[in-house]
This record gives sequence, C-alpha cells and structure tokens, in this order.
Amino acid sequence: MKTIPQTLLLLAFLSLSVFPVFSQGYAIGDKAADFALPAVDGNTVSLSDFPDARGFIVVFTCNTCPYAQAYEQRIEALNRQYASRGFPVIAINPNNPSIQPGDSFEKMKERAAQRGFTFPYLLDEGQEVYPRYGATRTPHVFLLERSGGDLLVRYIGAVDDNYQDAKAVETPYVEAAVEALLSGRPVPMETTRAIGCSIKA
Repeated sequence: MKTIPQTLLLLAFLSLSVFPVFSQGYAIGDKAADFALPAVDGNTVSLSDFPDARGFIVVFTCNTCPYAQAYEQRIEALNRQYASRGFPVIAINPNNPSIQPGDSFEKMKERAAQRGFTFPYLLDEGQEVYPRYGATRTPHVFLLERSGGDLLVRYIGAVDDNYQDAKAVETPYVEAAVEALLSGRPVPMETTRAIGCSIKA
C-alpha cells in the first residue's frame, strides 16, 4: 500500500518537471517586461520602439473569437483616440495557429487589411508573452503607464461592460482608466473580469 502514495508523488513531481508552470501573471502595479513580436506589416515590434509613449493599451485578441470580433472597432477607436495622446494600442494574438488555423499569421494579415487596423497587430510566436501577462481570454486588456524607466500595470480586464452592443455601454473601463492617467488621477476601477474566448494553447 505504501507504493501507491509514493507513485502518485513521483508522477506529480514529473508533471511539474516536464510541463511549464506559469504564474498568475501581472497584478496592478507590477512592472511589465518588453517583448519583440512579429507584426502583420512585416516588422518586429517592441514597446521600446515607442520611446515617447506615456503608456500602452496592450490587448490580447484574435481573428476568430466572436467576442474579439465584436470589439475590433472599439479597439480601433481606442487607438485613434489615444495613440496621439501617448497611449497607443498594441494588439497581440495569443492563439496557437496549429489549433486555431483561422488565427494564423497569414490570416492575421488578411484580417488587419480588411478591417483597416491602424494599430500594430502582433503574433505571440511561441506563446511566451500571454502567460507572462496572465491573459486568459480574447480580448483581455492590460493598460501600462510609463513611470521613469518602467512600464507599470494600471488596469487589467475588459474593454467595457457590454460586448454585445457598443451603443449600450455604461462603463467604458479602458477609456475611463486612460483618461484618469492622463489627468493624473487614480484609475477608478483597476480590475474587471475579461469576457471572451479562452486562449488556444
């Protein structure tokens, strides 16, 4: 009978050794690390490519998720509204294209061209960035603010409170958070629950 618990312990140890264990990702106030990911325009994009930015609206999104599709034009509107004021949108597709072929790099290029994206649309090649952030859904927003040489996480969650109808939104979470940072006020709501599709790993 002693061999059963020992076997279970051995299996648990091996599973921890073989499979990567990710932390819960960033929390409010954490320093966000930079990345270098391929963009649909053929460039490799890093946050350091925007030295004059006051921060970033980092959105994990994709082509195929109905929630992500519903938010595409609202994400585009955020970029048009805030990129010139120092908070550009950086969109990252975290899905594994071998599991979700509609989220392949070629399909990303097609989607960006069809929808007229003005923000960088990047592929999380190797799926290394989204676990670091702690993204779990598409879309999932991480608002970063520059503080000295660091980028600090100021908001995590949904774009707003109504994915079904942009005209029925009562609380535009990201917009309110960026406006607060621009005016030097605390972010009114620092975290919300991201609503969307699970990331395909």
